[in-house]
Amino acid sequence: MEDLKAVRADLLCKVQTAEERGLQRLHQIKVWLKRVKTIESQFNDLNSSRTVELQRLCFYGASSNNLRLSYCYGKKVFVMLNVVQDLKSKGFFEEVAHAAVRAMAEERPLQPTIVGQETILEKAWNHLMDDGTKIMGLYGMGGVGKTTLLTRINNRFCDTDDGVEIVIWVVVSGDLQIHKIQKEIGEKIGFKGVEWNQKSENQKAVDIHNFLSKKRFVLLLDDIWKRVELTEIGIPNPTSESGCKIAFTTRCQSVCASMGVHDPMEVRCLGTVDAWDLFKKKVGEITLRSHPDIPEIARKVARACRGLPLALNVIGETMACKKTTQEWDHAVDVLTTYAANFGAVKEKILPILKYSYDNLESESVKSCFKYCSLFPEDTLIEKERLIDYWICEGFIDEYESKEGAVNKGHVILGNLVRASLLVEGENFNNKSYVKMHDVVREMALWIASDIRTQKENCIVRAGVGLNELPKVKDWKVLRRMSLVNNRIKEINGSPECPKLTTLFLQDNRLLVNISGEFFRCMPRVVVLDLSWNVNLKGLPEQISELVSLRYLDLSDSSIGRLPVGLLKLKKLVHLNLESMLCLESVSGIDHLPSLKTLRLLNLRMWLTISLLEELKRLENLEVLTIEITSSSALEQMLCSHRLVRCLQKVSIKFLDEESVRILTLPSISDLREVFIGGCGMREISIERNTSLTSPSFPNLSKVLIAGCNGLKDLTWLLFAPNLTHLNVWNSRQVEELISQEKAARAGIVPFRKLEYLHLWDLPELKSIYWSPLPFPCLNRINVQNKCRKLRKLPLDSQSCIVAGEELLVIQYGDEEWKERVEWEDEATRLRFLPSCKLVLYNR
Repeated sequence: MEDLKAVRADLLCKVQTAEERGLQRLHQIKVWLKRVKTIESQFNDLNSSRTVELQRLCFYGASSNNLRLSYCYGKKVFVMLNVVQDLKSKGFFEEVAHAAVRAMAEERPLQPTIVGQETILEKAWNHLMDDGTKIMGLYGMGGVGKTTLLTRINNRFCDTDDGVEIVIWVVVSGDLQIHKIQKEIGEKIGFKGVEWNQKSENQKAVDIHNFLSKKRFVLLLDDIWKRVELTEIGIPNPTSESGCKIAFTTRCQSVCASMGVHDPMEVRCLGTVDAWDLFKKKVGEITLRSHPDIPEIARKVARACRGLPLALNVIGETMACKKTTQEWDHAVDVLTTYAANFGAVKEKILPILKYSYDNLESESVKSCFKYCSLFPEDTLIEKERLIDYWICEGFIDEYESKEGAVNKGHVILGNLVRASLLVEGENFNNKSYVKMHDVVREMALWIASDIRTQKENCIVRAGVGLNELPKVKDWKVLRRMSLVNNRIKEINGSPECPKLTTLFLQDNRLLVNISGEFFRCMPRVVVLDLSWNVNLKGLPEQISELVSLRYLDLSDSSIGRLPVGLLKLKKLVHLNLESMLCLESVSGIDHLPSLKTLRLLNLRMWLTISLLEELKRLENLEVLTIEITSSSALEQMLCSHRLVRCLQKVSIKFLDEESVRILTLPSISDLREVFIGGCGMREISIERNTSLTSPSFPNLSKVLIAGCNGLKDLTWLLFAPNLTHLNVWNSRQVEELISQEKAARAGIVPFRKLEYLHLWDLPELKSIYWSPLPFPCLNRINVQNKCRKLRKLPLDSQSCIVAGEELLVIQYGDEEWKERVEWEDEATRLRFLPSCKLVLYNR
């Protein structure tokens, strides 16, 4: 390696001398230097663990304490010796540089005001010019600045001597036609005239290929909506040796994957500071100074644009001539109520964004997208809840099982995220949620209101501070109404709503009364959400008039008794009663023959044997969430194979040691979340028919164990291969999460999907696992309050690496704990010590 570094140093001296004379280093020099850099990094990794590897040897080096590991290490060293020798032999070049060539590129016009792109421009340029990059994809929502960014990259080639000979710009758009792209490329490289135009697409492809294969080219494709078949056009495949590059922009992340780009760069909206800077420049200082109140009002207008450059530019230009506070106040009112009424928004912004909507694959996906606009601005929308709405609305076809419909819902969500119409939660806490950019939401509302015709077929007044129902010109045309997060106290009247299908009234925390007459004329309502109405103490019997109702959510309300009329809803499929702490009984629930989903977590009432019998009579039940607080109810539940198959979330609480000494769990294939709290059992075990090929809990993702002072380990978690979140709190006898003795019989590597581990008040905990684990998905370990015996984490220098990225953050609540941690080796300590952060908080 020292010899190779010496060859590199000599070569770099020659290159530097040539570059000082204005020459440009050869591409083969760049490739060789990059290979040396790569092998140097691999050498450093091997060299850092040499001490550990030598210590494994015994009998004067003739054997090893771990033959497999020593063999693997020796093999790596042997391979590296050969690679280094090969690189060293190829490190002598007769020529190292040639005369600089400036690319044949046309400078493209740019708008005069560009703000907030410098960081991503540098990142994109460096990534594109990296020798390992052949194709680069830039994706993001409409109007976010992708074309501007690609234009700046194009123009930079005009001023750069980097060996690129020709830069070709092509606008593709939604109507991808091979002959049009060939025509644009042909004109750039000199192929034109009658003879060229009369050639077939195949003949043109051959001509383009023969020309470009002899050039170092850069192809910039703007606004692609599906895979572009480069070979059909005649574009040679870019390689590291040729130095050719292709870059493209798209609104769809899935297009990046189809083009072979699996690490695309997302172009995001501007931050608050940059957004205000851009808006100020568009409005102009003269207007902003025309009245002392305008700057503050202007900030409100800028905030309404939510960092979208297209909106900031268009609205800023529109407001540049408005010099009275009344005009600016009016703009705020319009933009925060129904932005489509703002002329420039409707004419210049929404039609551009609508093109993403028009390219969705089916009417059902389009309906699912429009439905997302019913939620308040900037709100996280729970994926599971949203999919349930879609199923009950009929946007997703009925499947034999709910699982099939839910899977289809996740496919649609994925399509909308990849089309940049929805944004997925970015950290481990909100991956189960999506949100909609406010300007995209305005576009969805604009479309949902039939753009120019029946505005009132969809009324969304979410989070606007209403004290009463809004005035509606014609209830008869209304299809969907969302009054989420308001201050409505009473709902009266008897509106005639023959077309209404969805009614959102959740999170009106002052709501105390709904009149019986209100539900009388809503024969087609299928979704009614009354959740988070904490002062709502009752429902009228006339709810039985909602004869088409399929989805009813009463969770987190103060209703004490379910009306008899509710039990007459024969089409009801989904009923959520979770966290209804005043509810006294759900007796009669078996009168709902169509019920498929029943949520009963966190109720004051206890699960009784009689209620269990009613649940068993629900023949179509597929999803059940429930709380169990008695050993007899637990035994009966686990004996019912049909109810066990339905369990999705279960809470087991307050079982003492005398009633359940060993909790034996059967296989529960659909179980997603488990909470076990305040229980005295000594052990949690799994029924003996468990195997690695068929784990007991294939879908279990979240587990919380709290106040279970008899448990010594949680080895049963071996059989939850998709566990993502594990919290273990306040359990005084837990010594190890996975027992080495018990796990040895299973032969399973745990925690392959774990993202978050929180340990709190575990005074006897000594071990999470006895040897280092790969933890390919782990984001965070949080060790808090009285975990002082936990001296070693199951990590080594190769743990927690995903696609080359080091993700783990280790939070701790005791500075002494960090000082006492024993690391696997020095490489591990150097790797993870900088990731340790002191965080003091209670659970």
